[in-house]
Amino acid sequence: MPMNEALLSQAGQLIQRAQRCLVVCHVRPDGDAIGSLLGLGLALQAAGKQVQMISEDGIPLTYRHLEGSQQVLHKPVGEFDLAIVVDCSDLERAGAALGSARQPEINIDHHATNLNFARINLVDVSATATAEIIAEALPVWGLPLTQPVAAALLTGLITDTIGFRTANMTPRTLRLAADLMEKGANLPELYRQALVNRTFEAVRFWGAGLSRLERSDRLVWTKLTLDDRRAAQYPGRDDADLINILSAVDGADIAMIFVEQPNGRVKVSWRAQPGYDVSQIAVSLGGGGHPAASGAEIAGEIDEVQTKVVELTRPLLNGGHRVQS
Repeated sequence: MPMNEALLSQAGQLIQRAQRCLVVCHVRPDGDAIGSLLGLGLALQAAGKQVQMISEDGIPLTYRHLEGSQQVLHKPVGEFDLAIVVDCSDLERAGAALGSARQPEINIDHHATNLNFARINLVDVSATATAEIIAEALPVWGLPLTQPVAAALLTGLITDTIGFRTANMTPRTLRLAADLMEKGANLPELYRQALVNRTFEAVRFWGAGLSRLERSDRLVWTKLTLDDRRAAQYPGRDDADLINILSAVDGADIAMIFVEQPNGRVKVSWRAQPGYDVSQIAVSLGGGGHPAASGAEIAGEIDEVQTKVVELTRPLLNGGHRVQS
């Protein structure tokens, strides 16, 4: 449900009192996670606070042009008096970044499957991105919205809406994007960096997945193995956004990708056309997300996980977990 003014005010009071702030995003971060991390972290710095920005998996190459990316650490160092988690539906998604830290004070997110794990949970499922929530909250909290902050937050909006074209797009998001442009964010350049440019290694990695693409009725899927990653020399643990290519297959209502991880687990991502809700399957497997875009990480061998999850997903095409359009 949309966050209320009382919670927003309480979060602002904690932020105003804090001097040493920790901001954490989720593992295998996407553009919204990085945009939210940098946007909030840089705004706190501009307000004179000491800030540690944490991403257990670092910053993907796609987002290293953003100011502040060189400051992001893999784990916290020293003490802090305020912990904020952004774009995480549950604490497990933050990885080991929080270590043995106490319960986070603030949780900022837009996933419907959020578990409300912090003292103050600013969860707005009507927002298209966590970056949208932060951009609207900064003026309320008296934090500066500088050009680097605006660029980071606009990157979050661009990536989570796949260039303003997801089904949950609203006039609110477009107006906010215009506001961020007026603060100095270069939308065409940020769009190009986030959604158009790809490294040679990422495209080679795509090739491995596309070469084994499968289809059954209106379901398409593929897998990426650790051997594929090594052969392509792709440095990340994600799918290099190949899932967004699969979701564009004409006639496919649900797309899935299975990415082998180095810890004996498999990262599964779903994308669905409007009217289908894949989030409940993700939740049943320990993951979460949105009706149209969800993920989970499952223990097991990649072919076994793929077979199991494809069969769990197939009933959606026949009315299971269907939502009203």
